[in-house]
Amino acid sequence: MAEQKDLKRIEQEKARWETETLKPALAQTPERAERFTTASMTPIERLYTPADLPEFDYLRDLGFPGQYPYTRGVQPTMYRGKLWTMRMFAGYGTAAETNRRFKYLLEQGQMGLSTAFDLPTLMGYDSDHPSAAGEVGKCGVAIDSLADMETLFESIPLGEVTTSMTISSPAAVLWAMYIAVCEKQGVPYHQIGGTLQNDILKEYIAQKEYIYPIEPSVRLVTDTILFGAQHLPRWNTVSISGYHIREAGATALQELAFTLADGMVYVEESIKAGLEVDAFAPRLSFFFDCHNDLFEEVAKFRAARRLWARIMRERFGAKDPRSWLLRTHAQTAGCSLTAQQPRNNIIRVAIQALAAVLGGTQSLHTNAMDEALALPTEEAATIALRTQQIIAHESGVTNTVDPVAGSYYVETLTNQMEEGVWEYFRRIDDLGGMIRAIEKGFPQREIADAAYAYQQAIERGEKIIVGVNRFTEEQEEPIPTLTIDHEAEARQIERVQAVRRSRDKEAVTRSLQTLRQAAAGNDPWGKDLLMPRILDAVRAYATLGEVMDVFRDVWGEYKEPSII
Repeated sequence: MAEQKDLKRIEQEKARWETETLKPALAQTPERAERFTTASMTPIERLYTPADLPEFDYLRDLGFPGQYPYTRGVQPTMYRGKLWTMRMFAGYGTAAETNRRFKYLLEQGQMGLSTAFDLPTLMGYDSDHPSAAGEVGKCGVAIDSLADMETLFESIPLGEVTTSMTISSPAAVLWAMYIAVCEKQGVPYHQIGGTLQNDILKEYIAQKEYIYPIEPSVRLVTDTILFGAQHLPRWNTVSISGYHIREAGATALQELAFTLADGMVYVEESIKAGLEVDAFAPRLSFFFDCHNDLFEEVAKFRAARRLWARIMRERFGAKDPRSWLLRTHAQTAGCSLTAQQPRNNIIRVAIQALAAVLGGTQSLHTNAMDEALALPTEEAATIALRTQQIIAHESGVTNTVDPVAGSYYVETLTNQMEEGVWEYFRRIDDLGGMIRAIEKGFPQREIADAAYAYQQAIERGEKIIVGVNRFTEEQEEPIPTLTIDHEAEARQIERVQAVRRSRDKEAVTRSLQTLRQAAAGNDPWGKDLLMPRILDAVRAYATLGEVMDVFRDVWGEYKEPSII
């Protein structure tokens, strides 16, 4: 970025500036705080100059958009050519209710669907299971069988609309149901597009919606990658997710390091399953949180692309440039939303969405202002969607590629982020890899420590949360919130029981028995592949709980060790 002689001159001029200009100014007007940090508690210098980037090489570290190492973006023209996909997370109550919300959002200009499932579905229980009581349809849509999936996407052309599904432990089963719906719509496999979250490792680290032990759970993920690579070329079979890691209290650096480390596990396991890296790597995708600290988040996205390109090319020997691409969905930070003064969340979400766009995301979900209180109302969801549309069409930030490139601050943050991730990789490798690190509680402890430090900073007033620890109000005007129909649970229970009464019971029994034999088999990448058997089971209208119980019986359930 600058020759050595120029850097020396800049340092000399900076020292003169500090003496002649800065010192008198500080004597008259001291700075607001003794120490400034990012949202992740990384120290921020007063001023950044080319001297902070002494080894910076434009072609090596930045290059051009659409070319290795992709720091400036994965497409040559980025948003000048095509805007990011605008996806609003939606799902509540029954499949019919969510189908109506899907259609409403598509009418408002949403470009793709993003499906939220309720807690019983996420944990692999049918709606009439005792553990599901009181939770059916509350935090997402209840899906018990192929009949529900058919209703969820009724009159939505799945050959034209891409769908994201946020689910991990039962991901293979929900994906099979989606594929079966596409079959019924006559959509050929090569036209089916979308993304399955399917990142089970982050569940053990952060979200805790795991069911089975780690090894068979990773087998299930790998099985879906193998099936997708062979049959569904437009489907992203795993969205490696830092979002929930960040929501659990991780720093931006930890989110990036642990997410990429999880991604490397899936690459390694897929290669062990017999796939060539370039046969599946182009369909891996990522999912990141986007918090309030705009420049730190921008740096995180830029470092992520550079890191993944180098990992795939140098560590795994990928030859296809598409395998080097880190394609990502982003979501604004749910953990940053406050129940106090909820309208402030509109501004927070706008800043976070802007950071994701400046960071170069391919897909974006903006949270609604009321999500600290309830599932979003139509009005709140519309405001969140309009936020993206205003950024896209009115802000001007989409008119040039990577407008922040060359900022001394942003480039320094990007380099620091990359260096910190490599250091985490070294620590993880010393522990025996990411699975062993999770079993030993390493990422869990790191996140817990970071979350505690951040909360302490809030309580000391070092980090200001408007409306919470500063600028509070004694009385706040309430906003309308969405209420879930309590009768929906009873209707959903009757629905799943009706499916069980009307289906071909012998076909269900046969399909589940075949699945059980494959799950217990010792040839997982040969005759004991799981996805074809899961597809057969859901086509016969086996319920989610019945399929998941097969795996529970064969593999058992995971019990998390104490983390001290």
